[in-house]
Amino acid sequence: MNNPLYQSIGGELNLGRLYRIDVIQSLWGGYGELVRLTFPSRSIIVKHVQLPKPLQHPRGWNTDRSHQRKLHSYQVEVSWYKYFSQMVDERCRIPQGLKCFQNETEWLIVMEDLALAGYPNVMKNASKAQMKACLEWLANFHARYIGVRHDALWKTGTYWHLDTRPDELAALQDARLKKRAGLIDQTLQQARFQTLIHGDAKLANFCFNQQNSSVAAVDFQYVGHGCAMKDVALFMSSAVDPNDCAEMESWVLDTYFDALNVALKHYQTELEPSEVEQEWRPLFAVAWADFQRFVKGWSPDHWKINPYTEALTKRALDSLG
Repeated sequence: MNNPLYQSIGGELNLGRLYRIDVIQSLWGGYGELVRLTFPSRSIIVKHVQLPKPLQHPRGWNTDRSHQRKLHSYQVEVSWYKYFSQMVDERCRIPQGLKCFQNETEWLIVMEDLALAGYPNVMKNASKAQMKACLEWLANFHARYIGVRHDALWKTGTYWHLDTRPDELAALQDARLKKRAGLIDQTLQQARFQTLIHGDAKLANFCFNQQNSSVAAVDFQYVGHGCAMKDVALFMSSAVDPNDCAEMESWVLDTYFDALNVALKHYQTELEPSEVEQEWRPLFAVAWADFQRFVKGWSPDHWKINPYTEALTKRALDSLG
């Protein structure tokens, strides 16, 4: 309660006296914390980034490159809330940014509390209805931002982008995947229909309403330009049991593209939805192969490496010739 930074937010935003602080979680790699601050009139969420370089990374990756990547990711997130969060869009809801405070060693990203906005729930396991809500959010987000570029975001979105992960590529033991890593990246970047992608669209980054019928998304550290299928692949990797992925793949893609068809008619009336789907659907396997390249170099024994992802990666590599 004595943190002067947290106390000052109430004065800046005319919220009155701070009377409760709840730590929601620590930030990845020991870079701070996510907190809920409660004032007499409302609660707000603060992403409190503390910049000193950590001594140890949970998986052993602790390089200056890793440190700089994380710093840039927080700069991107500040820019996201500054430039993209003011207009609330209920079709792809995100927290509204309220203010950003910054000094030499700390950043505070202050945003609305989605629990107060009607999105109080986070799921560890998702039903089909809940997955459908997330896929609909992704479809609307991707449709809304087709063709949009902004220099303050990642040039290429996602936390596993090839150019930012040379250490993991060097460690990769899969010779065929390693040889084709550049071609996979190039294929995704050369897609005609580029959009903004969330970049870390895992299940844990979606907040559900009470009915589980719609969601809002959080955590925009890796938002940037790219192929929408990267988000769909990452989401499926987090929300569908590996044993069910082969059976669920068609349902996931059909659900997403049904929603995209509707979303494009809302946001991009000049585009033909079937042309977008025709380009994007085959890139699903390529996008997952891109993610597989990162995971196999980063943590070769990770549970996200399994018969389904190996077969899907082979399918992508075969399609590239």
